[in-house]
Amino acid sequence: MTIAQLDFVVFQLINEHAGKLPWLDAVMRYFAQDAEYLFFLGILVYWFARTDENRKMVVASGMSACLALAASGVLSDLYFRNRPFVHHHVMQLIGHPANASFPSDHATGGFAIAVSIWLVKRKPGRLWLAAAACIGFSRIWTGVHYPLDVIAGALIGSVSAFAVHRLCRTNALVAWTAAAIKFYERVESRVWPVR
Repeated sequence: MTIAQLDFVVFQLINEHAGKLPWLDAVMRYFAQDAEYLFFLGILVYWFARTDENRKMVVASGMSACLALAASGVLSDLYFRNRPFVHHHVMQLIGHPANASFPSDHATGGFAIAVSIWLVKRKPGRLWLAAAACIGFSRIWTGVHYPLDVIAGALIGSVSAFAVHRLCRTNALVAWTAAAIKFYERVESRVWPVR
């Protein structure tokens, strides 16, 4: 059995349960389509908590997501893989264009941010990692990604987060990040003063 065949077998094992439990399908649709907005909201909450640690973490998260999604875009151009619903009969629960399936951008972005948070804040980071895993799993359940698409996205996002976290410890990047945050905070204090 080839890797592609094994990937499809695992896909079927997950996707064959879609459409059988309406409440679970609703949860999976939410994670597949809308849970990424929780990540945006979480990043905003961390940023506006106005602590130095949180702001550095948010900057690292943004850099990680940009790096990971850029790498994901290059990979999808180099290796185009059709989505499961293009060649197979699947239970597709959400609409999606028939663009590149590999790697999953949702998993890539989700894990880049979740791992970035986990590296700084372990306990809440575990919840973000669980949410990222749910996003990835839901993309298989709803019929728009193969398991290897999600695994590749999770790896790209995680590696990017670790790389940026390490880079953020270098003197040049520490100074640049601190200067950028300080500049923003001067502007912020004039627009939204703390009372």
